[in-house]
Amino acid sequence: MFRNLLEILLVSTKLGLTSFGGPVAHLGYFHNEYIKRRRWMDERSYVDLVALCQFLPGPASSQVGIGIGLMRAGLLGGLVAWIGFTLPSVLMLILFALLLQGNPVADSGWLHGLKIVAVAIVAQAIWGMGRSLAPDRSRATIAILATVVSLAWPSVLTQVVIIAVAGVLGWFLFRQNMNIDIPQINVPVSRGVAVTALLLFFTLLVSLPMISSLTDSQTVSMFDNFYRSGSLVFGGGHVVLPLLEREVVLTGWVSHEDFLAGYGATQAVPGPLFTFAAYLGAMINGWSGALLATVAIFLPAFLLVVGVLPFWDALRRKSQVQGALLAINASVVGILIAAFYTPIWTSSILAPLDFALAAVLFGMLVHWKLPPWVIVLAGALSGFLIG
Repeated sequence: MFRNLLEILLVSTKLGLTSFGGPVAHLGYFHNEYIKRRRWMDERSYVDLVALCQFLPGPASSQVGIGIGLMRAGLLGGLVAWIGFTLPSVLMLILFALLLQGNPVADSGWLHGLKIVAVAIVAQAIWGMGRSLAPDRSRATIAILATVVSLAWPSVLTQVVIIAVAGVLGWFLFRQNMNIDIPQINVPVSRGVAVTALLLFFTLLVSLPMISSLTDSQTVSMFDNFYRSGSLVFGGGHVVLPLLEREVVLTGWVSHEDFLAGYGATQAVPGPLFTFAAYLGAMINGWSGALLATVAIFLPAFLLVVGVLPFWDALRRKSQVQGALLAINASVVGILIAAFYTPIWTSSILAPLDFALAAVLFGMLVHWKLPPWVIVLAGALSGFLIG
């Protein structure tokens, strides 16, 4: 067991140090490292795990990593896989936040360049997801409708309703063509532990807002705000932006300029985008705030994977469930497109030259195949020179 845990830690840390490019890119890195190179799972089981994590709220790529660690070495394996993949970017963003405190960034040209980098990177993520998750007319239609509804009624509840309706549509539309002859997966976690994890997830989701309203503790309020953000967001890191902005900017904990600077920095580091919470927590209350925010925003993801995965093997064999997952994945693409427009596009593309720079950076990513860290440096430098 110790040898397995050490191997998981080393491999996940390597991924945490090198996985640039956001959730879609992370899934590609995971596939190369965990599936092709080490054969810890078969191809079909990996695809189904990705589909499950797209359906669950929270950071999809981190949940896939937790799930692989969980199936490899139980609860400790899932925890170690999360620590290895998350810790490098958490430390980088905490240091960035501490350096930024007290330094004005509102008029920094490099900051505007990083915001344009975010446009290019999110556009690339949506481009890749759209080609793989909405490749035909039916699923593309679901994605477009999800975009329209998300933009017309922007709220967390809207996202939940979109995903639920898409699942119902997929249940009936796509079930006929599903293949139910799929490999079995082994999850070394009892169903009793799984039920306990699900109960803890819902108990915290319901009780934390009530506890926060009864106390003046900033610590409790922070844990509540970040836990809810991690619990209610579907579609991965980019979709969490409007939730986090509402929780930390409107409360006055972090300025709008510092929020955007941190988002730009998050694009520049490897690892999951949810580590943006570490930066925000550090801006609010230093190292302790960063640790609290990181644990709070990732805890729902961990509890949900532990709670659902032991039941997943039986569920995924049902053709109706497979059909529902196809439609849900397409709806996630639409939600991402809406999040791409606002706040990412509307806060970044302010002039024709901004659009030109975004187009160049997008081309460097998609067609020239340059690594994301090169795009980040090019965007920051271009923003500085333009500014």
